[in-house]
Amino acid sequence: MAVLCKPAIAVPEYIITRDDTLELARELHANHAQLNLVLRLIEHTGVVRRHLIQPIDKVLEHPGFDARSAIYEEESKARVPDVVRRALVQAEVEPREIDLIIYVSCTGFMMPALTAWLINHMGFRSDTRQVPIAQLGCAAGGAAINRAHDFCRAYPHANVLLVACEFCSLCYQPEDIGVGSLLSNGLFGDAVAAAVMRGSGGTGVHLERNASYLIPHTEDWISYAVRSTGFHFQLDKRVPGTMEPLAPALRGLAEENHWDAGNLDFYIVHAGGPRILDDLSRFLGVPDEAFRFSRATLTEYGNIASAVVLDALARLFDEASAQDGQRGLMAGFGPGITAEMSLGTWTSTA
Repeated sequence: MAVLCKPAIAVPEYIITRDDTLELARELHANHAQLNLVLRLIEHTGVVRRHLIQPIDKVLEHPGFDARSAIYEEESKARVPDVVRRALVQAEVEPREIDLIIYVSCTGFMMPALTAWLINHMGFRSDTRQVPIAQLGCAAGGAAINRAHDFCRAYPHANVLLVACEFCSLCYQPEDIGVGSLLSNGLFGDAVAAAVMRGSGGTGVHLERNASYLIPHTEDWISYAVRSTGFHFQLDKRVPGTMEPLAPALRGLAEENHWDAGNLDFYIVHAGGPRILDDLSRFLGVPDEAFRFSRATLTEYGNIASAVVLDALARLFDEASAQDGQRGLMAGFGPGITAEMSLGTWTSTA
């Protein structure tokens, strides 16, 4: 019985508020023809503050893709281990009991992946399997949950460690001044998250079913242009409207399990922005309150990419409102346009 245990979350120490972001936009882009539109969009993101791995003056510099890659490696090795340790403790699992590590990140690149370094430095077995996922963007948190579930179904007593490491600030490009790019500068934040899926025992969400869905011919709506300067985020203005075609996929998955997607006890979904959550509430027919965990993540941390789903799930644990047998839906949305969806019931069986 695959159970996703309480995630551990860490956000870095440097903070930028919404007011700081608006002031920076006014200073840096005073002559931008659509500055007023950009300011309105940032004001309506729902983001109050974000956390960064570097002070804002360092973020605004661009030392080159090679230097940013070195920062990514240094910061991930410095910040990930503590989060992993806390996730293992919360799941009551030792490093040597982990059979697979799934590492997701779309904001930096290493080869070998950080999974190899973690195995060598944190006491994991040398035969621990590794699955790095780098190109699913914000959907990767949901994909990590789903691939862990698949593994636990194939190996019923296995334990899987999920790690999401997103340093979105390393993708800032000072020369990208399109409306979508400037909006993203006020939306994304940095965070690390980790969780354990236990093959048996544990308290958390017992995974029952998962699925993926890709909206046809939308692969260029969320993308990176990979250039000598690094990753250039590209966002199509049609992205906020994607919940209308994705809602039927969520409903279909629930119906396969004889559930009603509009009548569940908890919802853990990616918070790409307030419109995403507003539309999902409307198309699924659930109250705004149903997405309170995702909205809290967005407000306090911004869009932390693949880590959003794990942070929102941690907030469900912290609220301590879930009861045995209650049913819920988890979903991550990202490039493709891709939805990674799962269903589960709450269990506190030790």
